[in-house]
Amino acid sequence: MNFYLKTTLAAFIISFLSMPFLQAQDYAASANEVTPLLISSEIPDVTVKNIDGETVSLRDKVYEQPSILVFYRGGWCPYCSRHLADLKKIEDDLYEIGYQILAISPDRPEKLKATLNENELGYTLLSDSPMNATKAFGLAFKVDTETVERYKSIGIDLEGDSGYDHHLLPAPAVYIVNTDGIVRFNYVNPNYKERIDGDVLLTAAKTYYEE
Repeated sequence: MNFYLKTTLAAFIISFLSMPFLQAQDYAASANEVTPLLISSEIPDVTVKNIDGETVSLRDKVYEQPSILVFYRGGWCPYCSRHLADLKKIEDDLYEIGYQILAISPDRPEKLKATLNENELGYTLLSDSPMNATKAFGLAFKVDTETVERYKSIGIDLEGDSGYDHHLLPAPAVYIVNTDGIVRFNYVNPNYKERIDGDVLLTAAKTYYEE
């Protein structure tokens, strides 16, 4: 190989190695295309915020106690409110088994307080406004511009509720996780109108309980 070809090849390699590599998109184009965290997987090491705006490690919370993790769209969603109310009916049963309930949404901490008060919920609501946890669980998808505008026209402000303009939402999901952070059960449905029945969840919680 002559000197010219050697220097050209070396310059190309250096240039290639210096190029910023594109990262894979960490959210789906629609709820039907999400790729949820699977059973037997360890939950990701992510942080969320509590209703007081304090940063919380989700793994640390799960290591304390077997957990029911619920990902919902926000306090503005009537189907989510119905689901949260359904969870309230089996809340004491889940506690008696030994679980804690952690419900996660894109809502800002201030919005979580309103949801707690309006629905008189006793379990823990957590804020994932940047959607980092939701992305890590493979549940995040982008809401198309037409839907964002339609939501605005009926008083639903995704940007105002989350404090971000990412226009991301989670495909509603429920995970049962043990104190090793391992997923023992999951239910994910891209149709936000369909949620797991409380009795079905309670049966699964009894089946997969691990201290």
